[in-house]
Amino acid sequence: MAITTSMIKELRDATSLGIADCKKALEETNGDFDGAVKILREKGAAVAAKRASKEAKEGNVAAIVAPGAQSAGMIEINCETDFVTRNEDFQAFVEELRGESLNFESDKMAEGVAEQVEAKMASIGEKIQFRRNIKWDVEGTGSITSYIHMGGKVGVLLELGCEKAETIENPVYKELAKDLTLHVAAAAPEYLNREEVPAETVEAEKDIFRKQLDGKPENIIDNILKGKINKYFSQICFLEQGFVKEDKVSITALIEEKAKEIGDTLTVKRYARYQLGA
Repeated sequence: MAITTSMIKELRDATSLGIADCKKALEETNGDFDGAVKILREKGAAVAAKRASKEAKEGNVAAIVAPGAQSAGMIEINCETDFVTRNEDFQAFVEELRGESLNFESDKMAEGVAEQVEAKMASIGEKIQFRRNIKWDVEGTGSITSYIHMGGKVGVLLELGCEKAETIENPVYKELAKDLTLHVAAAAPEYLNREEVPAETVEAEKDIFRKQLDGKPENIIDNILKGKINKYFSQICFLEQGFVKEDKVSITALIEEKAKEIGDTLTVKRYARYQLGA
């Protein structure tokens, strides 16, 4: 069978592989479209195997918030080089998977898009790895806000709760939610509050501080130790950190100020921060 240009174009559109590869696959299968797809998929698997040992630390973090801000998803997709990160084909692929992320529960997306990733790896010729995903639905009353920093190097989701349904449309509330996501991106808190910090982690820090205070009078060690631990919490706990835009104001104080202005009770329910390759 003669292999026509339209046949090659159809196969190329379906697989995103090169003209020469598509033509060769069609020639091998005497024009059988499904057979050619199978050959090219096998080629993709071969590319995947070849690139499996390569490091994929570049790429993009992307997020999507559904209309109404009641659900959201965030993904990280890696590649080997910054050159591919800037490639329009790769960026379109990230955008495609970003749109699909609302359909998968947290940490369940990689398997669901494995074939798409394999095909894209064959098309681009570089290792592509779907690293992780998170999917949230609002718990109670509130909304989810996203923020992507440094062109996809850092991504944040944050759920801000309230008591009044109308609050989520308040401009002050929306600005606060965006500011909080920006803070998480910049400050990278390890925990939401001090209650989340494992007891053994706190004890390990106390041991370090005690050694630093060795030789001090016993009657003042406890007070100094308390101050050092409070400072430690202010460095690692989101709600105790100084706001990145005004570091003399804690995040808790900022939330309380905005809540009073709105006339509602506001609570950070949870946050997630993805840093590319971390």
